[in-house]
Amino acid sequence: MVGYILLALFVIVVIWAISAYNGLVGRRNQVKNAFAQIDVQLKRRYDLIPNLIETAKGYIKHERETLEAVTAARNTAASAHAAAAADPSDANAVKQLGTAESALSSSLTRFFAVAESYPDLKANQNMMLVSEELTSTENKIAFARQAFNDAVMTYNNSAQQFPGNLLANNFGFKPAEQLSSTESDEEKKAVKVRF
Repeated sequence: MVGYILLALFVIVVIWAISAYNGLVGRRNQVKNAFAQIDVQLKRRYDLIPNLIETAKGYIKHERETLEAVTAARNTAASAHAAAAADPSDANAVKQLGTAESALSSSLTRFFAVAESYPDLKANQNMMLVSEELTSTENKIAFARQAFNDAVMTYNNSAQQFPGNLLANNFGFKPAEQLSSTESDEEKKAVKVRF
């Protein structure tokens, strides 16, 4: 009789362990899927920035420093993005991506502030189209970031709460990092493009 009870307890523990492990794997995959949505929008953003810079070059020749800052920030963000895309559950890579994206947003904000001084640039059809696409992409990034952060929170809760943490610690499920912004309150607003 005791043998059956022990066997039943063992079976229950094994079923729970399999279920908990599969749940952690599923939640980690949700984090990766949510990052894939950010990935698409960030690539689009990185592709739009050179078009923006190329359009502006002819108009704001005296602002070479601003154009170079945007280009450098884009390249840094693209590199950080590649590292984070390789493993979205790598907390350091996601943190570096957040910092790089913050710097890129800041440089774009400065760029648009400078561009405001050039009426011909503001009236340029290409500039208006690229700016509109960039604004739309910024909004999509914000939504995708929220979905990613929600998936990270769910995964981290599962991996850190008892008894799931017993499995998470033993099977290498490390906490994921939310893609949070390190910008000032003013910079946290989506890049607003008005031409």
